[in-house]
Amino acid sequence: MAQNPPATDPAEDLSDSPTCYCPIDGVIDLLSRKYAMQVICVVGALEPIRYRDIEAQFDGASSSTLSARLGELTEAGFLNRERYDEIPPRVEYTLTSEGAELCDRLEPLLEWVENRA
Repeated sequence: MAQNPPATDPAEDLSDSPTCYCPIDGVIDLLSRKYAMQVICVVGALEPIRYRDIEAQFDGASSSTLSARLGELTEAGFLNRERYDEIPPRVEYTLTSEGAELCDRLEPLLEWVENRA
C-alpha cells in the first residue's frame, strides 16, 4: 500500500517569511554607541591615524568615550591597533578588511543623516 507524503504545515514553510536579523544584535549594539560609526569612517578616511588625530575630529568628545570606542571596535575586529616601541610611544589605528567593508557601507548612511540635519 502506497503512502502519501505527510502534509506540510504552512506555518513550517519559512521560504516566504521575512529575514531574521537576530544574529546582528551585537554589531548593532556596538555601532549604536556614541561615535562608533563616525570613528570607523574617520579611521577609514585618514588611516593610519594616531589617537590625537582621531580626537581632533571630535570636538567636545571625552577622551574616555573615544578610548572606549577604539577599544571596542578593535576587540570586535573592525580596527587594527599598532603600537610602536618608540619614545614617546606611538599607536596607530587602521581598518581591518571587515572594518573597511563596514566603512564603505556606513559612509552613505552618515551622508544621508548629515543631509537631513
